[in-house]
Amino acid sequence: MKPLIVANWKCNPITLREAEKLFDSIGKGIKNVKNSEVVICPPFVWLSNLLASKPYTLNPKLGAQDCFWEGKGAFTGEISPAMLKNLGVDYVIIGHSERRKYQREIDEMINKKLKALLGAGLKPILCVGSKDRNQKKEFKEIKIQLKNALSGIKKPNPKNIIITYEPVWAISTTEGRKIATSKKVKEGASFIRNILIKLFDKNFAHKIKIIYGGSVDSKNVREFLKEAQMAGVLVGAASLNPQEFIKAVKNASSP
Repeated sequence: MKPLIVANWKCNPITLREAEKLFDSIGKGIKNVKNSEVVICPPFVWLSNLLASKPYTLNPKLGAQDCFWEGKGAFTGEISPAMLKNLGVDYVIIGHSERRKYQREIDEMINKKLKALLGAGLKPILCVGSKDRNQKKEFKEIKIQLKNALSGIKKPNPKNIIITYEPVWAISTTEGRKIATSKKVKEGASFIRNILIKLFDKNFAHKIKIIYGGSVDSKNVREFLKEAQMAGVLVGAASLNPQEFIKAVKNASSP
């Protein structure tokens, strides 16, 4: 199975010219990479331009960093799954720790977004995680997030949903962060898979992609993929440096 490498640009860069330059550099650098699926998630305002200029048929694909749960209507400032689908977006990140923190997103909102994305034929990248490094407390919070986010959802096609284990304590912007070991990451993924077995079944849980997000770069990406046996990674800060991200993709793609 090809690893899924997702770049989350967050609120960067600040100009279209910079966004196009970054996207073009990455595209040229990974155009011959066939052993990974790469998804770039830029800010909403750059999506149309990048999609229109996209000369690459294989990698990278484009995704969005969030969405709203309604298809259209009087919802000032929101972006619907239908709009993203119309643009040609494939993936959408939801439940990211920064949106839970700064936008005060709660599980019920994320649940609505997940249902809307699946209904629109888009692939949600659902993030779950905790700032608590105590594993018992961390896993308790993840269990609640997963159960609430997946509430009322009939078993979807496992190819259409991705779960990201995102320990907030390991993210580069977290004060006092500590980079997760492959052992910790593997334990987190295993816990998530066991929850999915209980919510759906073993077959579903073992087919769904569970990826890792938290200070991923070219130096540790293979460790997370090989030793922790993750299906992919969500890359934040390192994705804004084209040479670093290209190196991470190539390292992830090598046998």
